[in-house]
Amino acid sequence: MAREVQITFDCADPAALAAFWAEALGYRLQDPPAGFESWDQALDAFGVPPEKRNDRSAVIDPEGSGPRLFFQRVPEGKQVKNRLHLDVRSAPGLEGEARMAALEVAAERLVSHGAARLRRQEPAPPLEAGYIVMADPEGNEFCLD
Repeated sequence: MAREVQITFDCADPAALAAFWAEALGYRLQDPPAGFESWDQALDAFGVPPEKRNDRSAVIDPEGSGPRLFFQRVPEGKQVKNRLHLDVRSAPGLEGEARMAALEVAAERLVSHGAARLRRQEPAPPLEAGYIVMADPEGNEFCLD
């Protein structure tokens, strides 16, 4: 039996990181619970004080096929390289220079939204198609693949 998966990010600013990943993946912020027109309205009803309202955030795939991404505030910052990372498929079906050009366009777009470019891995046929290693605004590594 297949299981549903949620990807959770520990972070310092859940709202900002959720907005970044929504942009990176074409996701959207998760709607507030049924019966509420906004998250502020829901959080007021739940008694969440203003200083706790950026403790969590989530984004979802508008098509409903990708995993939910959940962002939770933690007190400590990122310490070392991730052992797990996301590959953002930014050039499906492309090869060689066309592939790398598409990855460069994706990298520039994400840098304009707060990402950092870490390095470019050139194609090395037959097994390596080339990719760009990036970091989100809180330093979590991911690849444009």
